Amino acid sequence: MEIILKQDVPNLGDKDDVVQVRNGYATNYLIPKGMAVMATSSAKKIHEENMRQRAHKEAQIREEAQALAAKLEGSQVRITTKVSSTGKVFGSVNNIQVAEALAVQGIEVDRRNITFPGKDALKEVGMHQAVVKIYRDISATVEVEIAGEE
Repeated sequence: MEIILKQDVPNLGDKDDVVQVRNGYATNYLIPKGMAVMATSSAKKIHEENMRQRAHKEAQIREEAQALAAKLEGSQVRITTKVSSTGKVFGSVNNIQVAEALAVQGIEVDRRNITFPGKDALKEVGMHQAVVKIYRDISATVEVEIAGEE
């Protein structure tokens, strides 16, 4: 029996895949649990149209994400904070502060998409790198400079 998966099914396929399975598996498990629908001719036409529309929307989102990545790539953010005489930051600089500094520059980024490679937060004065994940496989690197307050 041919079915269209409505969600990812381990060892079978991903969402929106059209797969061939045994009749009992489809009618007794996948379809009643809402994991799949039968691949009738009308369901296939609807599925193809949905995939076409989704591809168009994803192309637009990907294009916007690449434009934002180009804008972010190589940009620099300066954050001033209290530091000790040895150059250690009192507390730490985290992704919230980086997101706020980017917002001041006119770039809106969700703070949950900002990471520091190998670190949770920045605790020393100097130049650091932050990675901003924009879309699935599109990310940009931002230079973060931490300076002491004067």
